[in-house]
Amino acid sequence: MSGDARSLQNCRGADKAPGGFDSHTPPPLLKQIPAVSALLELDAVRALGREFGNGAVKLELRALLDGLRARINAGALAGIPGDGELAAGLRKRLTRLAAPEGRAAVNAAGVLLHTGLGRSPLCREAVAALGGMGAYSVLQTGLASGKRSLREEKVERLLVELTGCEAATVVNNNAAATMLVLNTLAAGRQVIISRGQLIEIGGEFRMPDVMAQSQVSMREVGTTNRTHLHDYERAINENTGALIHVHTSNFRVRGFAGVPDIAGLCGLGRQKGLPVIDDIGSGSLVPLSGFGLADEPLVRASLSAGAAVVCFSGDKLICGPQSGIICGKKEYIERIRRNPFARMFRVCKLTLAALEATLLHFVNDTYREALPFYQMLSVSRPELDARAAVLVRALAAEPGVTAVVEDDVAYVGSGSLPDEGIPTRVVRVSFAQAEAGLPGVEAAAEYLRAGLPSVFCRVKANALYFDMRTLFAGEELVVARQLQCLARGEL
Repeated sequence: MSGDARSLQNCRGADKAPGGFDSHTPPPLLKQIPAVSALLELDAVRALGREFGNGAVKLELRALLDGLRARINAGALAGIPGDGELAAGLRKRLTRLAAPEGRAAVNAAGVLLHTGLGRSPLCREAVAALGGMGAYSVLQTGLASGKRSLREEKVERLLVELTGCEAATVVNNNAAATMLVLNTLAAGRQVIISRGQLIEIGGEFRMPDVMAQSQVSMREVGTTNRTHLHDYERAINENTGALIHVHTSNFRVRGFAGVPDIAGLCGLGRQKGLPVIDDIGSGSLVPLSGFGLADEPLVRASLSAGAAVVCFSGDKLICGPQSGIICGKKEYIERIRRNPFARMFRVCKLTLAALEATLLHFVNDTYREALPFYQMLSVSRPELDARAAVLVRALAAEPGVTAVVEDDVAYVGSGSLPDEGIPTRVVRVSFAQAEAGLPGVEAAAEYLRAGLPSVFCRVKANALYFDMRTLFAGEELVVARQLQCLARGEL
């Protein structure tokens, strides 16, 4: 018997079947979990220490054993995994922690801007720009003067070109942008908003709460479904600091509903000498109608209508890194930059570099070919069918597995175009329940998510659905290999 085997035998003890204990007695199987110190002596674990670092190994080993304890207490584990399985599980955890491939995911779920998977994938140029900022970089130093300059100078120039704004700034997300704008333009004063625009974004962050933290007094006007221009006008008084228009990005009100458009609200703002803030949510620099979708509010159109300040996300329809972009009149942008909150909410050099590279594609009119989101919108039906055929062929010889190509609908996601579907093709994969060794669909989906890379799909009607539109070219091969391993029990 090897030293490794003897050490584990000593710390595990004799095999015992789980069960036979009450709620106050620890399951006997817990005693068989090997000690961290014993596992660290295994040759395979020592090799992982050399590859990933001893500290990382100890960290993930403790987490791995905690997971075993939780599964035992839940009655979900019948025996302790062997040494090889433990080492393989530890390697996977370390890869997730320390290696770039541990973060990779394949999105076959049919949501193009998947919040859980990082929203918009970055273009190649944005990824390359991140590398250029790893050492010292020209972040905020004027090359001619050698003195400190505006760190977002290049981003501002690009946004001025794209939107027609006088000036622009960038913060870490659109919620921060909204708060910063409100606090700068109207702290201590009243801001008027339609009741139909009191939105809630993800994580239960609500517009009334954002306005309260901005130190403005919210004045609601109109009703949930209808607000008229005269509702705003009647609410204006000597303490009014601004009017705000908020795009309902993540929901729609249908039927007998309506609010003044941004042009009408800006007309009232000019008449009363009040700035109008337009929070357009996801934002858009280009019309989406060319891709068969309804148009989202265009930044340039809002500014042309007379909005003093427009704010929107940089990581949704703009396809850049997480950020909040603020465009508007120079006097307001300069005031916003001087606000102490601007320092708290400012973005790092990596965000600026990736955003610059992304915006340049809009300036060059190369966004359709270069930005992954717009590439996905443009994928043709024959290409979708070709990807689907790869999966169907890969599973054709697997006993008990059925793969069928079907029509379906993909969605933009991330609170953008909530009721706008995009025609797509999916592969529906189901497993014969009578076939020994095949998993249920929930277990199969969990297995795919746990893989390297993680594969995400939809689960419904006792089947797995793999959407071809949200795959990058060649990823159908990755999905095919994972499904073959799953079907053959190579877990």
